[in-house]
Amino acid sequence: MGRATNSAIQASANKPKPDTGPYIGDVMLHCVIRPDDFKHTQAIIVSGDGWNMCGHALLHVGPGWFFPVAGLHDRPRFMRKEGYQRYLRENDKREIRRTAVHIPDIFGAYRKLLDAVSRQWLWLMLPNNCATFLEQIVQAGGSRAGIYFNCPNAEKFAP
Repeated sequence: MGRATNSAIQASANKPKPDTGPYIGDVMLHCVIRPDDFKHTQAIIVSGDGWNMCGHALLHVGPGWFFPVAGLHDRPRFMRKEGYQRYLRENDKREIRRTAVHIPDIFGAYRKLLDAVSRQWLWLMLPNNCATFLEQIVQAGGSRAGIYFNCPNAEKFAP
């Protein structure tokens, strides 16, 4: 195999694979949120899909940043307001509730979110799911809020 052919194969292998499923957000390659965005933090609960009767939890910070985590071994995603509406529409979900979450240490929550979006998340159903992701971020910011039965649809995200 010649050098040109090898280069073409490598270039093809490095192309992103097309996303064929419904929109779940984008991978964050460069962080554009600021610690001050955590002065406005909400836990958003949306309906589930398929076998998931417990619903799904997303982190909402600042003027319009949404952070979901889904998939067995995928990075947490982000989306803006328009992306959130697309997410609801394409995944046939509806918003159930929003709960304001006070974050005493905005820098702690910010650092934890930066760390989380830079790694793959291992989804383990109940012990490590979307509710756990949300809890880890807000609790790193000094909040005691959480969903203790890991079923977002069945309980309020509260301290």
